[in-house]
Amino acid sequence: MIDSLLFVLETVLPVFFVVGAGYFCRRVNLLADSVTTGLLTFTTTIAAPVLLFLGMYNLDLGEMFRADLLVSFYAGAIACFFLAMFGARKIFGMRPGESVAVGFAALFSNSLLLGVPVTERAYGTDALGPNFAIIAIHAPLCYMIGITAMEMSRADGRGAAATARAVVTAMFRNALTIGIAIGLAFNLLGLRMPGPLEGGVEMLARAALPVALFGLGGALTRYSLRKGIGPAAMVAGIGLMIHPAITFGLSAGVFGLPEGMVRSATLTASMPPGVNAYVFAAMYARAVGEAASAVLLATAISVLSVSAWLVAVSHAGF
Repeated sequence: MIDSLLFVLETVLPVFFVVGAGYFCRRVNLLADSVTTGLLTFTTTIAAPVLLFLGMYNLDLGEMFRADLLVSFYAGAIACFFLAMFGARKIFGMRPGESVAVGFAALFSNSLLLGVPVTERAYGTDALGPNFAIIAIHAPLCYMIGITAMEMSRADGRGAAATARAVVTAMFRNALTIGIAIGLAFNLLGLRMPGPLEGGVEMLARAALPVALFGLGGALTRYSLRKGIGPAAMVAGIGLMIHPAITFGLSAGVFGLPEGMVRSATLTASMPPGVNAYVFAAMYARAVGEAASAVLLATAISVLSVSAWLVAVSHAGF
C-alpha cells in the first residue's frame, strides 16, 4: 500500500504542481494574461505539433495502430458524449445545442497536455506509443462528432455539404493535426531526418509538455464555477470515472490488450476535459459558462481521480 501511494505521489504531483504553479503565477499577477496566451500559442502551434510529429515519426504503426485499442478508448468517449448530452437535456433542461456542448466536454479528454505527461511520469517515455496512437485521431474524430451533432441540433443549422466542409476545415486547419499528418507521412514513406536536425526537433519537443502544463494552469484562471456547476459536476463524474471504467473493461476484460496498452488507454481516458471543450462551446456560443466550469472543476478533481485510477490499474496487475 505504501509503495502504491509513493508511486502515485511521484507520478501525479509533479504534473499538477506545474499546472498549479501556472495558476498561482497568473492569479497573483506575476504573469500577464498575454504571457499565458503566448505560452499556449507556442505550445499548440509549434511545440506540441512537433512533439506529435516526433511521436508519429518514431511510432511502430503495425504494433500500435490496433482497432481494439482505439475501440477501447473511443467507445467509452462516445458513450460519455451521449450520456452527458442526455443528462444535460433531461436532468438540467438545457436546449439541444447547449446539450451538445456539454456532451463535447465529456467527449474531449485532455489526452495530450495531461495524458502524455502523466503516462510518461508513471511508465516512462517508451510507454507513450499507445498514447500517440489514440491522440492521432482524437481531435479529428471528436470534432467530427461534435460539429455534426451541433449542426443537426441547431434550428439554424447548415446543410449536409456545409456541415461536411465545417468538419474538414476544423480538422485540418488544426496545427496538431498537421503535425500528426506530417509525422505519419514521414513514417509511411520511410523518410529519416539528419542527426543534427532530429536532435533539434527533439529539443523543441521536450519543451512542449512543461510549457503546456504551466500555460494550462494560467489559462484556468480565466474560468470560474459561478455558472453551470450542476452540468459541470455531471461532466466531471462521467469523464473522470465512467470513461476510464469503460476503457479499462474493454481493453483488459474484452480484448485482453497488452498491459502497456491497457495502462495508456485507461490513464488517457481518466483525464479531465481539455481546453478544446471551452473552445468548442465558444465557437457556437452554446453553454460557454458550463463548459468553462467543467474544465476547471474536472481538472481540480482529477488530481485525486487520476491517482485513484493509477492505483486501481496497478492493483489489477497492469
